[in-house]
Parts: sequence; structure tokens; C-alpha cells
Amino acid sequence: MELTTIWFLLVAVLFTGYFILEGFDFGVGMLLPVLGRDDRERRVLINTIGPVWDGNEVWLITAGGAMFAAFPEWYATLFSGFYLPLLLILLALIARGVAFEYRHKRPEAAWKRRWDAAIFWGSVLPAILWGVAFANILRGVPLDADHEYVGGLLNLLNPYALLGGATTLALFATHGAVFIALKTVGEVRERAGALAVRLGVATAVLAVAFLSWTLTIRSSAAAVVFAVGAALALLGGLAAARVRREGWAFTGTAVAIGLAVATLFAALFPNVLPSTLDPAGTLTATNAASTPYTLKIMTWVAVVFTPIVLAYQGWTYWVFRKRIGVAHIPQH
Repeated sequence: MELTTIWFLLVAVLFTGYFILEGFDFGVGMLLPVLGRDDRERRVLINTIGPVWDGNEVWLITAGGAMFAAFPEWYATLFSGFYLPLLLILLALIARGVAFEYRHKRPEAAWKRRWDAAIFWGSVLPAILWGVAFANILRGVPLDADHEYVGGLLNLLNPYALLGGATTLALFATHGAVFIALKTVGEVRERAGALAVRLGVATAVLAVAFLSWTLTIRSSAAAVVFAVGAALALLGGLAAARVRREGWAFTGTAVAIGLAVATLFAALFPNVLPSTLDPAGTLTATNAASTPYTLKIMTWVAVVFTPIVLAYQGWTYWVFRKRIGVAHIPQH
């Protein structure tokens, strides 16, 4: 297997891990005003992701770094053409991270409400915009012969991309509700489980519509298999949520997100950013890649350090695996 293919697969794996892990982070954040009826319940929700949210974002940093080093042409064109949505994602992530750190610094209700709003919007905006961005990557954008983006913002707000944004929003919300049910006890757990089932119906409809549309734009045998697997995993997760088997439900939604992302990358390959103007402007895994020497050095670095990072993050989840509830939150 060529190194360009290996690094395309590694970038795909990194984004898959990011969407699975950060997906429930976003879901918890956007459900904060829905499931948290008072300050103590909202603190319970925040504490479910408190030990892991920043570690989950490492996957995005690593994916961006891998894309920059392995496929600099792809990185440069993507970040220039998608500048505004990616900037909004970055600002939202910054606001959300600051909110997690500063919310508890003062006891006033108004102070906490403002940071709760930052957590909510800092979760909703990336959840939508990531779907819009990846839908446009697969659909293709106007690139000239020099691989430069020549479209505008409206080119990115097409119906297919907007459906992608709605799908990721609903999928992350469902994933977050299932995670809350898995990590909490008492009334919060009951409400989260019931909400996951209700959200799941709309999520399933959106996901099937989006993946079906995706396969009409670009497809491959692997993409079809992944898409069918994603749909089955989501339905299985929702069935488990209905009978309150939260562990299996979370596994189902996680696998569904992972296979949905795999569908997009499988349908995209060997392209990395198709051109809707001229096939000559399309970026592929070959013409967007770094030199073979660079890819070889990166491969050895990845072989050494990736298991260490995975082991550390796995240990973190194991340490903070227990459920929490209002009883664990002090009054003040």
C-alpha cells in the first residue's frame, strides 16, 4: 500500500475518532439547557465530560496536523476556501473551552447563565458546521486549474451541505443524550434516556436521507457497506436506548458516527477535494501529498507515539468511568 493511501486512511481515522468523541461532548453541551433544570443538574451534565472534553479535542489538532504535513495542498486549499466556517468553528470551540473553565468562578446566576449560553452555542455551531464542511468536501467545490477555491460563501450553503449540517447536529445530540444516560443516575438519567429515543427517530430519518444522497453523488462498494452499517448501528443503538441498555446504546451511536464518517471518506477516495469546475483542478491523495521522504518520517513517528496517546486516553476514560448524580454535587 502506498504511503499516500496510508496517510489518507490515517487522516480518516483521526477525524472518525474526533467525531465519535467530540460528538458526545457537543451533544452534552447543546442539551445543557434541556436536561439541566437547575444549577446542580447542569453541573452534573458538565461533570460528565469535564475530565475528557479537552483530550477529545486533541484528535482534531492531530487530524489537522496530519493533513498539514501529509497533504499540504489539501490543507491550504481547504483552509482558504472554507475560511469563514472553520474560523467560526475555532471561535466556538474557544468560547466553549473558556466557559468550562470560568463558569464556576463566581456564584451569581447571571454569570453562570452567560457561560451556559457559551457552552450551548459553542456546541451547536461546530456540530452544524462540521457537517456542512464535510458535505462540501465530498460534493466538491469550485477549484481552478491551480487548485484555488474560486467560489463564495453561498457555494458552501447548498441543500446537500445544509442537510449534512442538520444530520451531524441531530446525530451528536442523540449521541450526547445517550452518553448522559450512560454517565448519570436518577432523574437526569431517566430524562436523557427518554430524550435519546425521541431524538433518535428524527436523527435516523436525517441520517438515512443524507447517506442516500451521498451515495448518489459519489460512491464505492466500501462506501455502500459503511452506509448500511451506519444505519443498522444507529437503529441498534436506539433499540438499546429504548430498553435502557445505555452501554449498548452508546456503542451503537458511536459505531454509527464512525461508519458514517467512513462512508464519506470511502466515497471520496482517491480524491481529497473534488473540483466542480474542471476535473484538472481536483485534488487527489497523490497530487496533494508531501514528498515520499516526509511521509516516511511521519509514518515512523506515528508508529511510535500513537499507541502511547491511545493508551493514555483510554486510561483517562477508565479512571472516570463511574456514574455521577446530583447527590455528588455540593449545594454551593
